[in-house]
Parts: sequence; C-alpha cells; structure tokens
Amino acid sequence: MNFISSDDLSEKQVLEVFSIADKLQSGELKNPIKEHSVLALLFSEPSTRTRVSFEVAMAQLGGSAVYIATQTSQMKRGETLEDTAKVISGYCDFIAVRTNEHKDVMTIAKSSTVPVINALTHLEHPTQALADVYTIIKHNKRIKGLKIAFVGDIAQNTASSLMLTATKLGASVSLVGPEGITPNEFFYRKSKKYGKVELYNSIKEGVTGADVIYTDTFVSMGDEAEADRRKKLFEPYQVNKAMLQFAKSDAIVMHPLPAHRGEEITSDVLDGKQSVVWDQAKSKLYIEKALLVYLSEN
Repeated sequence: MNFISSDDLSEKQVLEVFSIADKLQSGELKNPIKEHSVLALLFSEPSTRTRVSFEVAMAQLGGSAVYIATQTSQMKRGETLEDTAKVISGYCDFIAVRTNEHKDVMTIAKSSTVPVINALTHLEHPTQALADVYTIIKHNKRIKGLKIAFVGDIAQNTASSLMLTATKLGASVSLVGPEGITPNEFFYRKSKKYGKVELYNSIKEGVTGADVIYTDTFVSMGDEAEADRRKKLFEPYQVNKAMLQFAKSDAIVMHPLPAHRGEEITSDVLDGKQSVVWDQAKSKLYIEKALLVYLSEN
C-alpha cells in the first residue's frame, strides 16, 4: 500500500493511523515494525521538519533512514525514475519522496516493491494534512462539526490536502483569499462531496465563527520569481490579532512552517496563546511513525 494522496486513506483508515499514533505515544504499542527497517528519503526539494521527523521516526521505531538528494544521485546523470525506484526498493523497506512533480511520485510508486509515501509535491502534502487534523483533534477533542478557515493562498498544496482530509472527517472548510485565486478544482470538487467547503474573499465573512485559523506561506516553492507580486496580493490576508477577533474566542491558530514572520502571520499571533504551531510540528513525528507502522501492516 502507498500513501500518495490524502484520498488514499478512508475516514476509518485515517482514524486507525491516529489510534496507532496514540498507542505509540502511550507505550502501548512496542516494536511495531520489522527490526532494522530502512526508509529511503528521496528528496529533490528543501526540507527541515519533514526530513528530520521521518529520520527520527525511523530511529524511534528501531529502524533507520537514508537521505538521497536527487541532485547528487545518478538521477542527475539520466537514470530513470523507474530504475531508481526498482533499485532503492530492493534495498529499503519504505520510500518517502519529496519532489515538485506529483507525477514523479506516482511513477516511483508504480515501479517500487515497497510502500511509497508522498512527502510533498506541488499538488499535495498529505502527511502534513494528517498531522494537522490530528493536532486539531488533540486540542478540540473532536473534528466533526468544526469550522476550519484556511486564509491566504488557497490554491496551494497544503490547502488541497487539508480540505480533503478535514471534510472527510466531518469538518467544514472556509477558503479565504483574494479575488482571482481559486483552489485546485479537482480537490475542491472532491472535498465538497465529503462535506461543506465555501470560498470567500471577505475575511470577516470567511473567518467569523471559525474554530481553527490556518495559514501558510504566500510564496510556495516554485513561486519565488513572483514573490513580490504574491506578497502584495496576499498582504491583506495576513493572520494577525485583528483577524482573530472574527473567530471564536477559543479558536486555535495553525501554520505548517516555515513561517515568514510579518508576512502571512505576525509574531505575536505565531507565539501567542492561541497558537498550536509547535504542537502541530511535533505531530508530524507522531503521525509519520504511525503511518510507517500502518503501511508496514497493510
């Protein structure tokens, strides 16, 4: 079994992963994967949290991780994705792929003989979405019936994965961004089949009554050439104390990091009492451990 898209897991399966995460943290589940298992991290994009959390996850599970930068591998000299996947899956027990092109992860998965995990593409960031929803449940004791307001660049990969996972588990999603910026049509339509997803240009209308305010960088990887234009476009959608006034008084604030303080979010909010950003980052470790265990059993 692979985990390429947020839609690869049903609601029941997502909850099973969350249950494994809880059992791993409590110590109820011990030695859950094959001894000396190895995870290959095949990355062509920069990473801090995803790389470190996966490496630590494998170490804590009793295995290890091998980091492979595509720029310093034989792929740079023309070795195909298919051949690379066949070789690496002959050495390792899992492969996590972080690349701009989503189709590359799918190609690797087709040629691999071991589970492949999408560790971020331009279309999706499914492991992040699992960690996000897990964090929301930990802080709110539920996910069903909650309103999540994603503010800013609603067209990017994190927004797509989050709305798909959250609606599947019963939350409603409010996508709040400037006119002319629309979510990925495929993920938007699919999410609406699971639950309630609404689009807003108005911050007041979109954020009012929110249980969760979520934001991410205004300049995603690959958009650097348009950085100045994008910062100006999204500037009115900065998450700050004024915006929090529209949400519920006990609303939590989330950001997948890295944060650009003073751009998409102010420091006083990021470090404030409503922020769960640091717990959210820790959740990546818990969820990735649980996901590895789940994939090893299915």
